[in-house]
Amino acid sequence: MSEEANKKNYSADSIQALEGMEHVRMRPSMYIGDVGVRGLHHLVYEVVDNSIDEAMGGYCDTISVVINEDNSITTKDNGRGIPVDLHKKEGVSALQVVMTKIGAGGKFDKDSYKVSGGLHGVGVSCVNALSDHLTATVYREGVVWQQEYSRGKALYPVKRVGETTERGTMVTFHPDETIFTQTIEYSYETLANRMRELSFLNKGVTITITDMRQKDDKGEYVNETFYSDEGLKEFVRFLDSNRESLIQSVISMEGEKNDIPVEVAMIYNTSYTENLHSYVNNINTHEGGTHLSGFRRGLTSTLKKYADTSGMLDKLKFEIQGDDFREGLTAIISVKVQEPQFEGQTKTKLGNREVSAAVSQAVSEMLTNYLEEHPDDAKIIVQKVILAAQARHAASKAREMVQRKNVMSGGGLPGKLSDCSEQDPEKCEIFLVEGDSAGGTAKMGRDRNFQAILPLRGKILNVEKAMQHKVFENEEIKNMYTALGVTIGTEEDSKALNLSKLRYHKVVIMCDADVDGSHIETLILTFFFRYMRELVESGHVYIATPPLYLVKKGQKKQYAWSDKERDAIADSYSGGVSIQRYKGLGEMNAEQLWDTTMNPEFRTLRQIVIDNATETDRVFSMLMGDEVPPRREFIEKNAVYANIDT
Repeated sequence: MSEEANKKNYSADSIQALEGMEHVRMRPSMYIGDVGVRGLHHLVYEVVDNSIDEAMGGYCDTISVVINEDNSITTKDNGRGIPVDLHKKEGVSALQVVMTKIGAGGKFDKDSYKVSGGLHGVGVSCVNALSDHLTATVYREGVVWQQEYSRGKALYPVKRVGETTERGTMVTFHPDETIFTQTIEYSYETLANRMRELSFLNKGVTITITDMRQKDDKGEYVNETFYSDEGLKEFVRFLDSNRESLIQSVISMEGEKNDIPVEVAMIYNTSYTENLHSYVNNINTHEGGTHLSGFRRGLTSTLKKYADTSGMLDKLKFEIQGDDFREGLTAIISVKVQEPQFEGQTKTKLGNREVSAAVSQAVSEMLTNYLEEHPDDAKIIVQKVILAAQARHAASKAREMVQRKNVMSGGGLPGKLSDCSEQDPEKCEIFLVEGDSAGGTAKMGRDRNFQAILPLRGKILNVEKAMQHKVFENEEIKNMYTALGVTIGTEEDSKALNLSKLRYHKVVIMCDADVDGSHIETLILTFFFRYMRELVESGHVYIATPPLYLVKKGQKKQYAWSDKERDAIADSYSGGVSIQRYKGLGEMNAEQLWDTTMNPEFRTLRQIVIDNATETDRVFSMLMGDEVPPRREFIEKNAVYANIDT
């Protein structure tokens, strides 16, 4: 049978059930990562992935996502519709197999899908198992079919419920609150960011998202429509909208190398940061892998060859290195691989060896053509590389100073650090505290057995606008590196972080609950994201949440972390209350700071996680970069969530 005939013959026989689903409800974290906020949103991605698979196969061009009032989710596409005929091996409808057997789906049948977005193939059946109710509706060959489920079990056989001129699949599910005990409330922003990302990665597909829980100024439900004509070229422009471009055009290519579809888009800007984002079958591989190393190799060899031939490097007294070519570069690499092999701590590092050569070859050809056709841009890029090399040379000396001071290589700890007595890093935590005054209070209030205090003087350097050597020369930043015990720099990446000798497994940012405190938090987080991302990705970074108010009446007192909480406490005391507003950590005594903010039994720490690396990159560049208008627009849009002191 021809490949084309096989594609059309998408029936029950295309569905393969790989294994049972018994463990999903018992150990959900094995399948979706966790049962917190991230895992909750992952359910939506798994369902949408099925629709994206249809789009990647050329069968679907419209996908909609709706957050319903009760936090259930409805997704719908105009694909072929999941097959409903009898599955010979299982003896029930193929729809029921897809919905109730882990790993069942057309994506395991090479004739149905050439590539698939699903990472581990757990798909919609996993979502079904973790939902207290799910309804699947299929529009296929003029008939509407339906089946409902509860916690992964079918409530009745697949039944015919009507006729239709539509085609596609609609799934509505409600997360099981006995599994997702932390919350079942979906974040519109988180889902919208992922839908936008998917629209860039799959050009020509219209994706809409609607929030039935909130209305806009016009009285309409909040919604957005995402559609991209140019794919990654538009994605790069979107990511770099807050930076000043160095060249006029986005350098891009799209095609197949060694039977592997490769798409690349890149542009240079005036910043000092490198922003590379890689995807495999729409999955953000934030740990990189062979496609990323192939991109780096193709970029470095091609640009170096051009720079050598141009004669512009003749006066340079030292060798240019790989990361010199990537300073101020924003690039997206997207590959489609039929059988991706993942490795790394979070299984998001591509291991397929054949992909490296394919991407390297594609990038080399793309760049060679661009440099020949745009000699002015080529000259600007090489000049940027030379400046980066000179800055790196200066930074390497500054970095050596940091390493020499590092306690693990025989140097001393920063003088301001009040260390803890515990030696096991897993039990230790360090508080990065704003100012000497608050630092003094924290030192008195802490448990010195396992809590260390490092006061930071004022606002640290804004690394978004600083050259690398300036970052490593900054005293507060040097103290953080030394106190944490981490080492920096590898041959491939001069900013790569080695966490093997990390001295504290909890790094807690503790600042005043005011505008200045929020700014300092953002400066520190920007530094961590740009220079210590591994620390964040490993789950070591937290933000302390000191209270905003102390509400007292006679001998009774309670702390409040919001205006709403303050008012509720005041109402419960029935008048005659005094309210103290804490504008800074220094306004609390050591006992109060321990009770509210540092005591593990009662405190609330917010763990910093990177849900979407591309969106995080865009927000940091907007908040901390040079472009004022987008920053103003962001603050105005989010002002309702901000605590601003008058």
